[in-house]
Order: sequence, then C-alpha cells, then structure tokens
Amino acid sequence: MRRKGLAVLLSETGESRVNGYLFVLERSLGTFLPHEVMRDAVREIESHLRERIASAAAAPDERAAVEKILAELGPPLRVAQAYSAERTIDEAVTTGRFVPMWRAMLHLAGTTITGFWFAVALLIGYTASFAFFALAVLKPIFPANVGVQYVHGIPVALGAHFPLAPGTELHGGYWVIPFALFCGTGIFVGTHRGARRFLSWWRGRLRS
Repeated sequence: MRRKGLAVLLSETGESRVNGYLFVLERSLGTFLPHEVMRDAVREIESHLRERIASAAAAPDERAAVEKILAELGPPLRVAQAYSAERTIDEAVTTGRFVPMWRAMLHLAGTTITGFWFAVALLIGYTASFAFFALAVLKPIFPANVGVQYVHGIPVALGAHFPLAPGTELHGGYWVIPFALFCGTGIFVGTHRGARRFLSWWRGRLRS
C-alpha cells in the first residue's frame, strides 16, 4: 500500500479483495434493508473501511494488513445484521411507534437468543392487553357471557365464556368494561415502555 495525496493506492489484488468484501456485504444488506438505504449503508461502511486501510498504509505487507482489517470488521453477513439491527432499533427507540418496535423485536428474535426470549415476553404482554380490550368490547354485546366465572362459589377466571360449563356461574355487571380497559391500558403501556427501554439498552450495547 502507498499513499497518493490523501488516498491510499492498493495493488490490484488488494483492491479486488476489498471490492469482493463490499460486494458480499451489499448482497447481505439487501436481505435486511430497502435498496436506497442499503446503498447508503454500503457507502458508509466502505468509507469506514478505507479509513482503516489508510491508517495502516505504512504496513509492509499489504495482504496481511487488509486481511487483518477485514477480520476485525467481521464477516459481511454479521456486519449486515449488526448494521440493519442498529438502524431498525434506532427507528423504534426514536419514534416509539408500535410497528417499528415490533419490527425491531422480530429482527432481534431472529438473530439473538436474548432477543428471542424478550420478543416472547413482549408478545405475552401485548396479547394480554388486547385480551382485556376484547373483553371491554364483548361485554355490551354478550352481557351474559362476559364476567367473572365462579366454580362452587369460588371465582376462578375473568373472561368471555361460550357457553358456560356445567356447574359454573357468571357474575359481573358493566363495571367489567372500565375494569378491562384500565387493565388493558396498564399492561399495554407497561409492555411498550419496557420494550423501548430494552431496545435503548440494546442500542447502547451495539454501539459499544
């Protein structure tokens, strides 16, 4: 490697190795990001890569220096996963919207064990909140089927029952509606805030 002004001139072999890496990286990023975003990502990573090469321009063995830098950067697929994860998580943490949050969690669930289990917890939380919202909607439609189920005088469940099992009774007036809305809203807000904090922590981990 040798400098020409501020640029670093690689041999044909060195340039071919760098271009090959960027080609695989581009293909890998294309599986995670839209085309326009992918092109910007490749340019950003290429700029970082060539800056690293420029800082090692005095190395006597070009091949060893380039291979060392590429090894430190990581395999193209892993770099693509990390970059796309950071962009997805950035959007989720910055906006706090439901769809980007789910997109980020699904991305982590598909690439990390920790992300998978947190996505499961997130799914349970959102499902529970939507179940309470459903009860609030169903109560005025099926007033005799939504309430607290009693078995032998003991309350065992709050929900919608179609039909009631033999030996059970259903109690609960229209107070079920505000109660279900309160519980559903509380669980939804708690789950959403917990997911956003987790993604914020994960973003910091990625950047470090």
